[in-house]
Amino acid sequence: MAVITDKAKIDALLSRRVAEVIVERNLREKLLSGRRLRVKLGVDPTAPDLHLGHAIALKKLKEFQGLGHQVVLIIGDYTSMIGDPTGKSKTRPTLSESEIKKNAKTYMAQVGKILDLKKTEIRWNSEWFAKMRFKDVIGLASKFTVARMIERDDFADRIKEGTDGHMHELLYPMMQAYDSVMIQADVEIGGTDQKFNILAGRDLQRKMALPEQDALFLGPTLVGTDGIHKMSKSLGNYVGIAEAPEEMYGKIMSVPDAAMWDYFTMATDVSEKEIAALRQECERGKMNPRDAKARLAREIITIYHSAAKAGAAERQFTAMFREKQTPDEMAEVAMKRGSHLLGDALVAAGLAASKGDARRLVTQGGVKVNGAVAADPMAAVEIGSEPVVIQKGKRHFVRLIEKKQ
Repeated sequence: MAVITDKAKIDALLSRRVAEVIVERNLREKLLSGRRLRVKLGVDPTAPDLHLGHAIALKKLKEFQGLGHQVVLIIGDYTSMIGDPTGKSKTRPTLSESEIKKNAKTYMAQVGKILDLKKTEIRWNSEWFAKMRFKDVIGLASKFTVARMIERDDFADRIKEGTDGHMHELLYPMMQAYDSVMIQADVEIGGTDQKFNILAGRDLQRKMALPEQDALFLGPTLVGTDGIHKMSKSLGNYVGIAEAPEEMYGKIMSVPDAAMWDYFTMATDVSEKEIAALRQECERGKMNPRDAKARLAREIITIYHSAAKAGAAERQFTAMFREKQTPDEMAEVAMKRGSHLLGDALVAAGLAASKGDARRLVTQGGVKVNGAVAADPMAAVEIGSEPVVIQKGKRHFVRLIEKKQ
């Protein structure tokens, strides 16, 4: 595919979802030159699922791919052993090699929802780090100063607060930087929170007498469904791109109204002009924000599933929450005929991880049995000829049926 140098498309590439470009003049000249650029994104398989926050960078990669540039996706199987310390107030737990491989297995299918995998260069940073001897690590580390490493807010704050920071965490920016050297990156993409790590790549390339990569920082940072913290698996405030349409729809509808517009900008393909018009209608009272959010949910689900599945998810949500009905389709779990404790039934249905978890859910008012709020985890649930519907929270339903002998 020939490289496209259309000025309008390049302007869009450097503006939509972009917070900062270093160095924009250089990158623009490269894009207009017609030279095929190597555009890097690194992802660490520290968890099995990718969420909408990860997808922002993947969508920007897709734009570069559409202009004919070579996208290079680095799977950080070695950097995952440390875990990016960015934004972390304490050291991440170390992942085993088997955990990392298990997490990475899911990545390709999920990445393929956005990128053309046939045109994507996939690299694992174990390709170079696994071959390094200790003297090689010493040589690489000599390119960085301790003063520079502890400049970053994450480490500076820990030192100020007396919280432990560990030596291996200081290696993370160095490793990410070396990835750029090894794949000869012309451009690296990341969120604004990745600025320290990505600029370390520029520094290392320069010190090794290589052309410096330009850096494209995406923003604003997408907050999670709580509307406060950055979207994160560990905080449970994420929308996974591989989740079921019904689950995605419910989560998106729970996003606070104020955060909705960043979701439109960062997670959909709706034009900025149309987003501005929608926002204006809501602010003037001409549109209910709930209807705008429903549009948001449909747009996102269509990207990762289909328009038909987005419509079905919306109909189910409407039935569940506006018409107070239970969904027609739900998971079924077969149990032995007779009387069971509600706590045991929740565990058997997969709605609670343990009896203690079941007890907490019930006492907090988060469980309904056949539409009625349950108050006692020791209450009896009768399994017989009629199914029993158990609901946890707003979106989780399971139908308990009699196990056939």
